[in-house]
Parts: sequence; structure tokens; C-alpha cells
Amino acid sequence: MTKRSRKKSAIILVSGGLDSAVALACARRDGFTCHALSFDYGQRHKVELKAAQRVCRAQGVASHRVIKLDLRAIGGSALTSDVEVPKDRDESQMTGNIPVTYVPARNTLFLSFALALAEVTGARDIFIGVNAVDYSGYPDCRPEFIAAFEKLARLATKAGDQGAHFKVRTPLIKLSKAGIVRLGAKLGVDFSLTHSCYDPVRGKACGRCDSCRLRLRGFVNAFLTDPIPYAKP
Repeated sequence: MTKRSRKKSAIILVSGGLDSAVALACARRDGFTCHALSFDYGQRHKVELKAAQRVCRAQGVASHRVIKLDLRAIGGSALTSDVEVPKDRDESQMTGNIPVTYVPARNTLFLSFALALAEVTGARDIFIGVNAVDYSGYPDCRPEFIAAFEKLARLATKAGDQGAHFKVRTPLIKLSKAGIVRLGAKLGVDFSLTHSCYDPVRGKACGRCDSCRLRLRGFVNAFLTDPIPYAKP
């Protein structure tokens, strides 16, 4: 096989949620050989890792690594401590302030691991499923953060010092949840394999946390039915 005919490689952050599944599908659509990266970081919704495995198998990634971190040792989030996960909030409450479900520096940490893997594998592209909905509440989902991380990647790596340019691709960043659902449906994503809930009940999505409510609203606005089971109908 000639160098020209080889596929380019990318590192894809895959949590098991709806957004990362669609981001992975975008990378495949764009012709990348996909190396998936997930994290067991002490999250209370650890069931998402099984969803990540299902999504990666279904989409035929070249490799899937799961890195173990202990962010519960740091805490500071409802996802990594015993702080209660907010329930039954409307969207104005979700976006008024940075929510307690924000995990300190999580995307910075995850992208740093993805950058290390990219440097080792020779990949120059990293996909992350941040989007316009998360952007309003989470500081590490903003375009400014992504641009700053790309600059860091050039300055802080051997590959960057030798002239490589790393690109953090955010194909969902300007989309609403409905837009993400529609794009995923167009790309053939099997949403039944995904999990988005912050506080699952006996393995089922609670239907009440911010993530569940935004996901459900996205399907309603996309005129589609969410195929996963919910503890609360």
C-alpha cells in the first residue's frame, strides 16, 4: 500500500454518551482510522464505560484504550464525590452557572492523554464531542479552550517542536442536542448503545438529571424517539 493510499489516524475521546458516539461517527465519515480513548476516572456513572465498549465495537475502531484515573481523590464534582446530582431542572437553571456536575480540569486531563497517544501513534487529529449546549455551562467546552489547547500541543510536545501541527476537532460544537441527534441518525449511529445519564438507577438512565433532560429534549426536537430505557418514563 502506498503512503498516499493510507488512511490518516485520529484519537477519539469516547465516553459512551450520545455526543462522543456522534463525534466518532464524524471521524469515520471524514476518513480517519480511529483510535478510541476512554477513562475510568471514578465517575459515579461508570456504566458509561460499557456503553463506550459497545459504541467502539459497533463503529469498528482500530483500537480502544481505557485509562484508569482516580479523580475521586480530588473530588469537587457531583460525578466524583457524594455531592447530590441536580434533578428536574429546566434549561435556564442548567446554564445560569457552572453546574456541580463539572469535573475540575476533566477535559484538560483527557485531551492531555489523547495528545500523548497522538504523539506516540503519529496521529495529528483529536476528536472530542463538546457542543453548544455544554459550552454554555462548562468552561472546558468553549472554542477558546480548544484553541488554547491546540497552542499548548504545539509548544509542549516533541512532535510540535519538530513542526507537527495537532488539530483538536470539535464537529459538534455549534450544534444543539437536536442537531447532534439528527447528525447521528444521518451517520447511522445506534443510539441504543449509548448512555448519557449522570446518576443511573439500576443501570437505567434516571430521566431527571441535566444530561438526561437535555438528551430527551434533543430527541423530541429532532422528532425522533430515544431508544434507551429510563427509570422515569
